[in-house]
Amino acid sequence: MSAEKRPAEDDPSSSQMLVKRQNVSTSEGALARLNASSNALVQANARTSALQAPVMELSGHTGEVFTAKFDPTGNLIASGSMDRSIMLWRTYGDCENYGLLNGHKGAVLDLQWSRDSEILYTASADMHLASWDLTSGTRIRRYVGHEEIVNAVDITRRGEDLIISGSDDSTIGIWDPRSKHAIDYIQTDFPVTAVAMSSAGNEIFAGGIDNDIRVWDLRKKSVVYSLLGHSDSIMSLKVSPDSQSLVSYAMDSTVRTWDIRPFAPTERHIRTFDGANAGVEKNLMGVSWDADGKKIAAASADGTVVVWSSQNGKLLYKLPGHKGTVNSAEFTPGKEPIFAINKGKGKPSRAIRMYAGASRFVVRRRINPSSVTAVTTILSMAGGLKEALEAVICADDTAHDVVNGLDLKFGTQVMEDENGVLGP
Repeated sequence: MSAEKRPAEDDPSSSQMLVKRQNVSTSEGALARLNASSNALVQANARTSALQAPVMELSGHTGEVFTAKFDPTGNLIASGSMDRSIMLWRTYGDCENYGLLNGHKGAVLDLQWSRDSEILYTASADMHLASWDLTSGTRIRRYVGHEEIVNAVDITRRGEDLIISGSDDSTIGIWDPRSKHAIDYIQTDFPVTAVAMSSAGNEIFAGGIDNDIRVWDLRKKSVVYSLLGHSDSIMSLKVSPDSQSLVSYAMDSTVRTWDIRPFAPTERHIRTFDGANAGVEKNLMGVSWDADGKKIAAASADGTVVVWSSQNGKLLYKLPGHKGTVNSAEFTPGKEPIFAINKGKGKPSRAIRMYAGASRFVVRRRINPSSVTAVTTILSMAGGLKEALEAVICADDTAHDVVNGLDLKFGTQVMEDENGVLGP
């Protein structure tokens, strides 16, 4: 939404002003317009969820960001990029960038945290996987054997430590983290673009450019059953927190859920979710479950993250903020409704945005330092009370409420912050 910047007028009663309602629980934090001449309060820009997005942008990569994931505690984030680096961030506070891992010779396409958050596993376009010691910031081991780009990586969540990988060489690699060479390979007929390990660690879910998802018995290296229905390449697979369902996202722009219980009915397809856009760039875009398995989020080529109810398929909301393809969307493992989202091509690029509903994530800082031309405080009045809404003015002549992540139209009470930055 475009905004015209103009100086404050002497008489604030002559036009409309922006007002933030006080009761978030009843108004969902929506902004309202107060017409000072008529004292009429009119709701405007109602939010469709409690996710006040975005509240933070993490910048640092010099290339397109392909993946970003929370660690099992939800306190840390790791991101992988076209610039061949992995960056480590803290989720809370100032979201400090506390680590940089270099060593891959190609783009970092996927990553997974170890169960104890001490090791990071990465998959790269350089045809290798790698493991990283996050205490020392050094590479532990490089895993060699794939003959083409490695698109995806996953690990076992309990029992024996194993790594699985999917590659354009049409194989699924099975690795012991302690050895640089694979334990075994599962040969498929097509390039493998997505993999996921069952919670029990006995089955591998794999999808590729043949549009189908196959479930492999890890010990027998044979297909147990197939999940058919997508009409284009599989981009992402995730097992639900209760281990009973699988979510898939394909280039046909549909998200599907599947019943993966051992003795499920023959028809395993549960539901199809529409509303996301896979675009034409052929990036491997991500999908994820929330901690309770009640919501599903998918990255979209229209610059949004689409969130549905997994229980009834209802589209709950779309989270804005990006100007290009969103490559990945992840819920935190905890209860806070936060996403780490990394953007594809567009301006500004190479960034991760976080969305949150909790007050501790309300930060007053610039959304994108390179695009901010001014910082303002919009004063609003309601019932004799004054309230200040922090906002930023960007180079594309838009204004944004930093706290609520909403686009704004300027009212009459506008004051410039002479320091050019928002206060702590």
